[in-house]
Formats: sequence, C-alpha cells, structure tokens
Amino acid sequence: MKSIFKVGDEKRFEHTVGEQDTATFNSGTVHPVYATFALGRDAEWCCRLFVLEMKEEDEEGIGTSLSIVHHSPALLGEKVQFIAKIIHLEKNSIICSYEARVENRLIASGEQGQKILKKDRLEKLFNNISSSNA
Repeated sequence: MKSIFKVGDEKRFEHTVGEQDTATFNSGTVHPVYATFALGRDAEWCCRLFVLEMKEEDEEGIGTSLSIVHHSPALLGEKVQFIAKIIHLEKNSIICSYEARVENRLIASGEQGQKILKKDRLEKLFNNISSSNA
C-alpha cells in the first residue's frame, strides 16, 4: 500500500441525479429524488478515489462502514458535488467524512470506511464463505 495521503486530504466527485438514482423499489417509485442507496453508492465512490491511488497491483479495497445523514433532497437533473476528506488513516484502514451538496445546499453528510487488503486474502475469505454455504 502506498502512503501518499494524509489526514485532511480531499477528493471530489460530481454526479447528476438521473432516473436510475431515484427511490424506486419493487412497488414502484416512491419519490423522484436522489435515493439513499444511490447517494451511498456515490459517497462510497468518492471516498474510494483515495484507495484507487493507494493500493498496489496485488491489493484491493473493501468497504467497512457507511453512514448517511440526509439534510435536503436532490431533485432529478441536479448536479451533486461530493467532497471526501480523510479523517483517519492507520495501517491499511482509511476513514473519510464526506459532504454532498447541490451548489450551497447540503444534501447529505456522513462517513465511509475502507480497508486495503491483498487480493489473494480477499479471494480466500470469499471462497471460505462460499464453501461454508454449500
């Protein structure tokens, strides 16, 4: 793992809310706004931008936690700007806080955690779980 970042470093990501991001379930669309699950996916991606630069070829990141606090809805077509900031960095663990905004309006905030592990270790873990379920 490359030690190239420090606490306080930031990454940014922008996402335009589309139909695929709305609160839609088996029963249909609940609200035509940015759904919690879609917001979580994009918050995790913004935080993962650090991991993509930190991991070596034989390593991969895996999510360990995600929290989301909604402050305001984001409507279809609105551009949401994510800003992730490293708040904790220890060994192979990284925790980021993030904010999601539409211009100056805070949409959501929270934290996301990841660990960077060797790919073969992850494969063994997944295989062990798969075999115990067989």
